[in-house]
Amino acid sequence: MPITLRRLAFVTFMVGFLVVAAPHASPRAPQAAGAAAQQKPARPQKPVVFKSNIELVLVNVVVRDKDGNILRNLKRDDFTIVEDNKTQTIATFDLEDLPAAAPAPADAAPTPAPAKPILVTPPPPSAAPAPPTAPTTVDMHGRRLLVFFFDLSSMQPEEIERAVTSARDYVQTKLTPADMVAVVSLSASLQVDKDFTDNREELLQVLGGVNDASAQGFAEGTTADSTSVADTGADFTPDDSEFNIFNTDRRLEALQSLTEALSGIQQKKSIIYFSSGMSRTGQDNEVQLRSVVDKAIRANVSIYAADMRGLQAIVPGGDATQASVRGTTAFSGRAMSNQFDSTFASQETLSTLAEDTGGRAFFDSNEFGKVFDRVVADTSSYYVLGYSSTNDALDGRFRRIQVRVKVPGTKVEYRKGYYAGRDYAHATKEDRDQQLQDQLLSAISSTDLDLFLSTGYFRLDKSRYYVPVSLVVPGSQVPTTHAGDKDKATLDILGLVRDEQNRPVGRIHDTVKLSAGEGEMGRKNVQYSTAFELPPGKYTFKAVVRENQDGVVGSYETPIVVPDLSRDPVKVSTVVLGTQMRASVKGDQAKNPLVENGQELVPNVAHVVSVAQQLHFYYEVYDPTQPKDAAGRDAGQKGRLLTNVAFYRSGVRVFETPLVESTQPNASGRQANVFDAIVPPGTLQPGFYVCQVNVIDDVAGTFAFPRLALYVRR
Repeated sequence: MPITLRRLAFVTFMVGFLVVAAPHASPRAPQAAGAAAQQKPARPQKPVVFKSNIELVLVNVVVRDKDGNILRNLKRDDFTIVEDNKTQTIATFDLEDLPAAAPAPADAAPTPAPAKPILVTPPPPSAAPAPPTAPTTVDMHGRRLLVFFFDLSSMQPEEIERAVTSARDYVQTKLTPADMVAVVSLSASLQVDKDFTDNREELLQVLGGVNDASAQGFAEGTTADSTSVADTGADFTPDDSEFNIFNTDRRLEALQSLTEALSGIQQKKSIIYFSSGMSRTGQDNEVQLRSVVDKAIRANVSIYAADMRGLQAIVPGGDATQASVRGTTAFSGRAMSNQFDSTFASQETLSTLAEDTGGRAFFDSNEFGKVFDRVVADTSSYYVLGYSSTNDALDGRFRRIQVRVKVPGTKVEYRKGYYAGRDYAHATKEDRDQQLQDQLLSAISSTDLDLFLSTGYFRLDKSRYYVPVSLVVPGSQVPTTHAGDKDKATLDILGLVRDEQNRPVGRIHDTVKLSAGEGEMGRKNVQYSTAFELPPGKYTFKAVVRENQDGVVGSYETPIVVPDLSRDPVKVSTVVLGTQMRASVKGDQAKNPLVENGQELVPNVAHVVSVAQQLHFYYEVYDPTQPKDAAGRDAGQKGRLLTNVAFYRSGVRVFETPLVESTQPNASGRQANVFDAIVPPGTLQPGFYVCQVNVIDDVAGTFAFPRLALYVRR
């Protein structure tokens, strides 16, 4: 049956007051409204930790004389680096001088590869990114580091064959003793087929395994313009814009994961990216594209993009491999224009990746060996200059670099700049949305912002359950701004429910605005509540909360088990502990079991209360056994349920609520017997309790004893 998400967002601030209610348990009777406290016990302050981070900007520089010959005898003092018109101090200086493209003898013994793997296998681009860690620095001085990246998710079989053939030709005829080559492929996931090695036989064997059998050939889909696409006889032309956005982001994420895995190697790395183009959809892929370029620059990686479609001929009206174009666009020239625009768009992203990272892009050519010649030329002899920028602002702006050489008549080749890092204050909306998405998909939850979460289940009918969810953030951890006599803050909340097949079945995406009296925010907790409707099953729920002043994020992941109560002898819902009532949201009263007469019981997530608070234990029992006559038929009498709540300390029962009897459902729409056991304030002394709910089905002689923990403070 369909699964729906109901968002019942509200924010509750909890303070320490109460209203005394009747000191007995009864089927759900109207309760007095009041504000109740849920403050956390005081916790020791975290020790102050001072962190220092120095970011080194690396610039690869090639210096040629007036005849085009590379100069190899320059010193550190011969160079000057200027960033945004400010001279920088060169902290590191190194010359990488590698042999040119002279081939190694076929029978030469390969240089032993490093004992430890250099290229750490990155996660698949669609999976959760690994937490950032400081990569182990590897010195590969005197090596030319090449990564052959085959994007099998975009290329057709004949394009894969061209890419593999050109790579095999380089390995067989042009591989030098200085070359270290790794092979990476992207199909259903990102795979490191071979770590860095200079063993020709191993590389040829791996390349032989890259074939068109693993190709997926995800061509760019159509967009909303249905007059410029092939007429396939279908009733309508689907709009594949969302698919194109996802597919491009997936490929860019794969490149980013690869550059991050290479960041631990000091020397320049060259990724030769074999694909059949990459198109962006408006501004939707800009954030991911910029992130790839930024990571590549910081990791000293250059991308050399090769369009394996080769030289293309655009035929008016389309060639023999596709159906005729719909409408009149083939006769007006618009179809030709659209084909040119599409080809240019698929090449423009590759050009941006290459040019912005210091590499080159190769289009409209069937001589694919040129890409290898260019890589060898760019990496044969170059200087690596490193400096720490005097501009420590994390504003994300582009910083222009100029490298000057004191030797007159020289030509200097280097990348022209880089983007500074961004702190939260300078992040764009797209960057902030990406931060939440990354944390939602992360395998490890963030604990920078404390977050507590609780869930439950209540039966709506035989196959649907109401699952309330409550998130609590300590107000002391939420920075505020002052406006008059009020403290104000905002929280962004993102959540996702997945079933056992890892499919999303429910989402939360909300921004909550907070306001409290001056100085009060730090003494309160912030509680956000929502709910889902789910069938019985096992689920995983993860929530991410970010405060929007400093950008601190906290996340929490928990399993949700919605049982099939039809199999239980006594069918009991979750027991919800609450200490306050609030006015319910309009439209929430029909299905929310915690609402009655316009008042909603607010769950106490931490199960920590004060002696001065009134306690509510809310639960429901479904389908009590009906009496039968001797023939096994319905005797026409009502079932009988008996229930109360007992409190234990150190295994000794110290208090219990009066026994309550119910003979008919009092929530007829759901056939539920509703109970709200109330414990008056001052009844329980400070300490830790085990609370046991006793439920007896008197007709069947069956029992249920759900338990929960409770801590009472002064």
